[in-house]
Amino acid sequence: MTYDVVVLGAGAAGMMCALEAGKRGRRVLLVDHAEKVGKKILISGGGRCNFTNIGAKAENFLSANPHFAKSALARFTPKDFVALVEKHGIKYHEKTLGQLFCDGSAQQIVAMLEKECSEAGVEVRCGVKVSGVRVMNVNEDSRSRERFFIETSAGDFACDSVVVATGGLSIPKMGATGFGYDIARQFGHEVVEVRPGLVPLVFSGADREKWCDLAGVSTEVVGSVATADKKQVLHSGQDDNPKKDRPLRRPAPKFKEKLLVTHRGVSGPAVLQVSSYWTPGGKVQFDLAPGLEVFGPLLAKSSERDWNAAFAALRSVLPTRLAERWVRVKANVSAGDWTNAGIARLEQELHAWTLTPAGTEGFEKAEVTVGGVDTDGLDARTMESKRVAGLYFIGEVVDVTGWLGGYNFQWAWASAVAAGQSC
Repeated sequence: MTYDVVVLGAGAAGMMCALEAGKRGRRVLLVDHAEKVGKKILISGGGRCNFTNIGAKAENFLSANPHFAKSALARFTPKDFVALVEKHGIKYHEKTLGQLFCDGSAQQIVAMLEKECSEAGVEVRCGVKVSGVRVMNVNEDSRSRERFFIETSAGDFACDSVVVATGGLSIPKMGATGFGYDIARQFGHEVVEVRPGLVPLVFSGADREKWCDLAGVSTEVVGSVATADKKQVLHSGQDDNPKKDRPLRRPAPKFKEKLLVTHRGVSGPAVLQVSSYWTPGGKVQFDLAPGLEVFGPLLAKSSERDWNAAFAALRSVLPTRLAERWVRVKANVSAGDWTNAGIARLEQELHAWTLTPAGTEGFEKAEVTVGGVDTDGLDARTMESKRVAGLYFIGEVVDVTGWLGGYNFQWAWASAVAAGQSC
C-alpha cells in the first residue's frame, strides 16, 4: 500500500489539500479516525458553514509570526474559494462583516469537497486510527531513498509525503487530540503553547454574583485585552520542557461586536474575539457605549444628579437590566460620584469596564486552538517542514489562528492549497 501522499485528517484543510494534490496526478490517500469526513464543517456556522470571509488578510490572524500567513492567503483568496462554491451551484449569502454562509446547509460544502476528491482520484479511508509516523530508508531501482511509513489500524502505508491536517484540541467530544503536535515534536519541531480560542470567558465568584443573574442580556461593545500577553512559551521537539520564553510579535486589536452575559461569565462575538488574545491572569476591557458621551447631561444639571438620573442616561444606550445593575455596582455616592469629578469617573469606567476572568469555558466550548506548530520551522510558501523533506503541516495544527467570522476556514483552504501544490 504505497502512495505519493498521505494526508492525515479529513477535515476542511485535509480534504482541500488531498484534492489539490490529486489534481496534479499524485496518488493520494486521505485518512481520518472519524467515521465520516468533515465532521467539524457540519457543525460550523450554526449548521450553515461560514466558509470564508471576503475581507480575509494576514492582519486577521493571530500568530507569533504575523507575516507567515501572507503568502498562502495571497495565493488562494476568498474569491478563489467562492469560485469553487459557485462551480458547484451552492447558493450563499453575506452576513455582517464579510462573513459568507451557505443558504442551505454545511453538508453542501462537505459534499462539494467529497466530489472534488473523487474526481481527483483521492482514496478516502475513514474509521482508521493512525498510531505513528516514521521515516525509513528503502531500496528502489538499486538506489536508497527515504520514505514515510504510516502505522494505522488498517495496516501500514508507505509514501513520499505526509501532510498533517489533524487540527487542534478544540471540541474534544468530536475526537480532537494533540496527535499533530506529537508528530511535530517527534521530528524536531517546536510547538507554541496551545490554549482555547474563540471561547466564552468565565468570571470569578465575586463578579459572577454581580453580573451573572443577567444571563441572556446582550449589547454592542468594543472589546479588547487590557493586559496583553508579552511572551510565548515554546516546547522543544526534544522533550516536553518549556524552552526559554521569547517576545510575541502580534498586536491585540479591538473588536466592535456583541457581548452576551451568561450564567458563568460573558460570551458573544466580541468576547470570543478577545478570548483568543487573553491569557490567564490578564484583564479584558469593554467599552459599553462606543463613541457616545452618556453622563454629560448630568454635568449641566447640578440639581438632578442621583441614581434615577444616571440610570435614565445609561438606559438610553444599554439594555434596562444591565443599565440599572451597572449604575448600582459602579456608582458610589459616599465617594462623591454626583460631583463633576465623580460623574467624569463614571463616564470613564463606562468606556473601560475592566474584568479579570477566572478562566475560559475550555477546549470543550472553544471554536479553535490558539498556538500550535511553530511557523519558524515551516516554509510559508509550501507549508513544508524545514527539518524534514516531505513533511507538511496545515490548518489549525499550525500556530495561525483566525478571528471569528470565516477566517479560520480561509486559512484551512489557503494553507491546504499551498501544501497540495507542493507535496
